Amino acid sequence: MGEYDMLTAALAVACTAVVALTVALVRTRRRWQAAVGERGWLLERERESAAEAAIAAERDRIARELHDIVSHNVSIMVVQASAAREVLGTMPDEAATALRAVEDAGRGAMTDLRHLLGLLAPAQDGTDTDPGPGTEPSAEAARTPLAPQPGLDRLSSLVDRISFAGLPVEVRVSGEPRTLPQGIDVTAYRIIQEALTNALRHGDGGRAEVTVRYADHALRVEVLNTGPSVLTGTAPAGPGPHGRGTGRGLLGLRERVAVYGGDLDARRRLGGGFRVRARIPLDRP
Repeated sequence: MGEYDMLTAALAVACTAVVALTVALVRTRRRWQAAVGERGWLLERERESAAEAAIAAERDRIARELHDIVSHNVSIMVVQASAAREVLGTMPDEAATALRAVEDAGRGAMTDLRHLLGLLAPAQDGTDTDPGPGTEPSAEAARTPLAPQPGLDRLSSLVDRISFAGLPVEVRVSGEPRTLPQGIDVTAYRIIQEALTNALRHGDGGRAEVTVRYADHALRVEVLNTGPSVLTGTAPAGPGPHGRGTGRGLLGLRERVAVYGGDLDARRRLGGGFRVRARIPLDRP
């Protein structure tokens, strides 16, 4: 009888141990499933956050490109249209020249916008499928390849447009010109374009100077324009001429430069006018 009691007690202990282990195993499995579920939720949230950040960054990039395209061309159109209106009755030839400049600026803006839209929704062969305004699309229509973003190789044409619109521009290049990474090349061009456009839009006569310096380890760009002086009291009251806009242009330029580890400074000059200066490293990995 004693041996039977011992076997019964041992069996009871074994059963209790099995039940305890089973309960522990179930609890551990539930905790593991909960941890896996929470980790999956966290990963999903991280993916959503990354997607939202990418979308926001892309929107900012598109907004900068649209601003650069529209602001520059529309500013030239406004200046030239105003000039044409002033001389329309007395100097019809000059008025016609100004109106042609308006037309050219409008066509340039449309071309740039079509290329930008083509980048957003390109055809399978990587070409711009928009045949242009006033043209019926067809399978036989010739397709224009997407043009590259403008760089310093197009600086002379930019200066010509600004000078023709009424702001004389002098360009100085120092150092040994060399091929730049595409992003830096585009950024340098956009800095000059925005600074000259602001000078043309808000400046009170005067002239502008553009300096491009190829240093050993950096590209330096500076745009100066003359204007009313804060020292003589002839400067306009309130915010400077560049401050009357939305500020998106200069903000976009700072973001562009910051991508490459550079810095940009834009401020009114005490002697009159405005200065935009940027330094972009060329040896950053």
